[in-house]
Amino acid sequence: MNYALTDNDPIIDDQNRNYILKVKDLPDKEKPREKMLSGGPDRLSVAELLAIVLSVGTRKEEALTMSTRVLKEYGEKTVANQINPYAIQKDLDIPITKSCQIVACFELGRRFFQKNENGLTTVRTTQDASEYLQDMARLPKEHFRGLYLNSHFKIIHDEIISVGSLTSNIVHPREVFKPAIEYSAAAVIVAHNHPSGDKTPSDSDIATTKQLVQAGRILGIELLDHIIITKNGYTRIPKIS
Repeated sequence: MNYALTDNDPIIDDQNRNYILKVKDLPDKEKPREKMLSGGPDRLSVAELLAIVLSVGTRKEEALTMSTRVLKEYGEKTVANQINPYAIQKDLDIPITKSCQIVACFELGRRFFQKNENGLTTVRTTQDASEYLQDMARLPKEHFRGLYLNSHFKIIHDEIISVGSLTSNIVHPREVFKPAIEYSAAAVIVAHNHPSGDKTPSDSDIATTKQLVQAGRILGIELLDHIIITKNGYTRIPKIS
């Protein structure tokens, strides 16, 4: 079904963490900086590049371990689109200086390579949205994410609204629609993942969808879809007004 534009809180679990060796344990030629100097940045993984940005870690966690955990728990696209350093600090328990470095790194990338509308992704169906959101399918924690569209169904903003604790994720309509107002979006698609692989919507998922539909009508910003993303596929939650 194609999307068409017309004129509060889901409860949406932790796995054993196995991280890589510390930088000091690696051979010199495999350390991120040395690897970049000898072979160029294209030889480095995203975690290694992020470790260079972070430079040093903390007493509890060195830089490469931290960058690997950030990407594992948050997801590459998630962390790249997170613009609130305090959210990263809280969600991942890292110092605010480190979360600022992460946000600044990806903000530079956005500014240098910002696309015009012709380069924006068009999303017209649930299938389009689910394909765009596939990076959420195997995340170990539950994420709630918003895609903000203009009147031509192009994604003008992509934001992680919340990242769950070990057991739950709470979302309020104001957190969903605040970016929509800031970016003058005409419509919103929201999605969250179920790490368990179960695609069945909970009663809370359905109730939250209803809340978001009602809030969108008041604001004049339509909720086009609420999708559950899992490693076993996706489910579209019915919009009940």
